[in-house]
Amino acid sequence: MTENGLITLPSTHRAKETMDRLAAEVKAEGLTVFARIDHAAGAKEAGMALRPTELLVFGNARGGTPLMQANQTTGIDLPLKALVWEDAGGKVWLSYNEPSWLAQRHGEGVAVAKVTDQLAAALAALAKGATGA
Repeated sequence: MTENGLITLPSTHRAKETMDRLAAEVKAEGLTVFARIDHAAGAKEAGMALRPTELLVFGNARGGTPLMQANQTTGIDLPLKALVWEDAGGKVWLSYNEPSWLAQRHGEGVAVAKVTDQLAAALAALAKGATGA
């Protein structure tokens, strides 16, 4: 499902396993994991409840630099990010920004279509490996 540039896929795994699988897929592709942020753990530390919600920040200069060369403001949306989250019904989802939407947001569009197509294919493969979809 895609809405407002956000691609969301169901996972056949629990949230932690989905994120573990995603991190492993990212590393196997030679990408750098810059951060893994456990929002639910942060909420717990603040005395608040939050269903499992983790963010993975990852990428490499080969993928992101061409977008920033076209328009440096794209750097606000890079590196790439993927969110694994559990809804109120216990269903696990993986969400990430569609690369062409990011390019459009920064007015790059057609100028970086080849790069965004490559990023989209790579992200789809990573998401498929992580979710089992």
